[in-house]
Amino acid sequence: MMSSCFWSLQLLLLIILLFPCHLRLHAFYLPGVAPADFQTGDSLHVKVNKLSSTKTQLPYNYYFLSYCKPPRVTNSAENLGEVLRGNRIENSVYAFKMNETESCKVACRIKLDVVSAKNFNDKIDDDYRVNMILDNLPVAVPRQKVDRMGEKSYERGYQVGFKGTFEGRKERSYFINNHLNFKVMYHEDLEAGTARVVGFEVTPLSINHEYKKWDEENTKLTTCKAGKTTVFGANSVPQEIVADNEVVFTYDVAFESSNIRWASRWDSYLHMNGDQIHWFSIINSLIIVLFLTGIVAMIIMRTIYRDIANYNQLAQDEVREETGWKLIYGDVFRPPENSSLLCVHVGTGFQVFGMSLVTLIFALVGFLSPSNRGGQMTAMVLLWVFMGLFAGYSSARLYKMFKGTDWKKMSLKTSLMFPTFLFAVSFVLNALIWGEKSSGAVPFGTMFILVLLWFGISVPLVFVGSFLGYRKPAAKDPVKTNRIPRLIPLQPWYMNPLITKPFGGILPYGAVFIELFFILTSIWLNQFYYIFGFLFIVFTILIVTCAEITIVIAYFQLCSEDYRWWWRAYLTSGSSALYLFLYSIYYFCSELEISKLVSGILYFGYMLIGAYAFFVITGTIGFLACLWFLGRYILQSRLIDKCQQ
Repeated sequence: MMSSCFWSLQLLLLIILLFPCHLRLHAFYLPGVAPADFQTGDSLHVKVNKLSSTKTQLPYNYYFLSYCKPPRVTNSAENLGEVLRGNRIENSVYAFKMNETESCKVACRIKLDVVSAKNFNDKIDDDYRVNMILDNLPVAVPRQKVDRMGEKSYERGYQVGFKGTFEGRKERSYFINNHLNFKVMYHEDLEAGTARVVGFEVTPLSINHEYKKWDEENTKLTTCKAGKTTVFGANSVPQEIVADNEVVFTYDVAFESSNIRWASRWDSYLHMNGDQIHWFSIINSLIIVLFLTGIVAMIIMRTIYRDIANYNQLAQDEVREETGWKLIYGDVFRPPENSSLLCVHVGTGFQVFGMSLVTLIFALVGFLSPSNRGGQMTAMVLLWVFMGLFAGYSSARLYKMFKGTDWKKMSLKTSLMFPTFLFAVSFVLNALIWGEKSSGAVPFGTMFILVLLWFGISVPLVFVGSFLGYRKPAAKDPVKTNRIPRLIPLQPWYMNPLITKPFGGILPYGAVFIELFFILTSIWLNQFYYIFGFLFIVFTILIVTCAEITIVIAYFQLCSEDYRWWWRAYLTSGSSALYLFLYSIYYFCSELEISKLVSGILYFGYMLIGAYAFFVITGTIGFLACLWFLGRYILQSRLIDKCQQ
């Protein structure tokens, strides 16, 4: 039965594998943001987002630097996810009208003081980029070359400035990008006479503007060509960043008709890494993992069926002596040490697993699109809160199976253990971010909301779930547990927990390590992650591998007459989190350019949280699979054997 289910699951995965390309790009446009129709002359307002850097991982407010400010700065409505990710969306001075070209339009004039100049220089040293938004599209900088498919590739945001030499100087100077060439691409509806914005590009330049007389309303710059889209030659003088220097910010606007439809306007943004997605490598990895899991399933089926056949084949004149796992059947379901802690971890695993699975399904069908900024983070927080009901129910059911009595104390531990760890680490990291004056710090008002969700909704739901779970009749053990525990013989060296636990985490980690690279890239290198079709397949394979490797090791452990499988089953598949954290160290050293101590602490702090969440997910999957398998196959076969005798 299990074998047929396993091959049916593999067939389902192969079917899903045939159409991930459709799932990865187009599904999330279903709910999306409603398209905005513009007519010629309608106003377009550019909003400014955060200053971001992959070197520091510390976002800053756009107006942290001395950029042009409108008379009144207003914040756009932000959801919980945007606040947690440090997004601060505000209005700006950049505004233009649909299909009306602008040439060298003056935004403002700023005189740099010592502090302003230093802030610009520091941000240039740290490779900060400016992020803007037009009609919910992020600004993108075209790269110099196209990718192998002939498609144009982009980078998110434009650089604050650059360092270089000028006029024969030996020392390197700092130059600011004070002129922006905007290009707005639109798709026109000829019947309705309207257009929709489908692209937003910018080319930054550094120009030392000159003028004869400053007029707040209509300044004529001698460095611009009147009436034409500004094009500066190679001999243009860049704007150096020096205290007491005057900087004039300008911009051009050009409009270009495009065949890209509004529903596909995010496609080019999702290909910002060009050849980022190595399709053949991912497919190859999935096939290898499927092959390995098939081998593991066949080995265990053959081994168990052969053992059961041998044990049940009794001679007419003699009785075969019991050996292996049949010798300790009366101790297999003996409650483990620290059983309440195991119940807490299983309940927490249910909660995090449910949150991850539902979030992935929502992203897969299209409810969490990149256009909905912060939507994924908001969904994860709310789902984690409401999944407390399942955490309490599952932990209480297991606790009653272990004949526990103080279910309220156990429920309190379930509701506090993982969130306390998460809150403690996040609080320390948030304090470091506050010390750097970064906009990525979570405001105290938002922290209060998170604590309110925790104690006001999650904790009560855990107790409600525990109450419902504890009222249910206790799950009956397949066999009666002996009163006196059997002596465990000396174990062979290869069954040492220090060997079996790390070995058991290799296969689950192998199922996700390629996808892990792209996930880390999207998080720490400011890229979009969108291949949810492949992620769903990898997540499914992770479940299968965690279950199989745990069952295999637990079976060989019972064959060695060691019945202490409860914690080992949890830690066997959960040890894959150790490899995940070790890979994060390798990724930090090989892919990232983080040099600041605070940034490094932030990276490893967040990766520690991710590794712990991965531990409780994989550990719970392996434990429940082992629990089901032992009761359904191993010990049930023992009962059949007893009846035959």
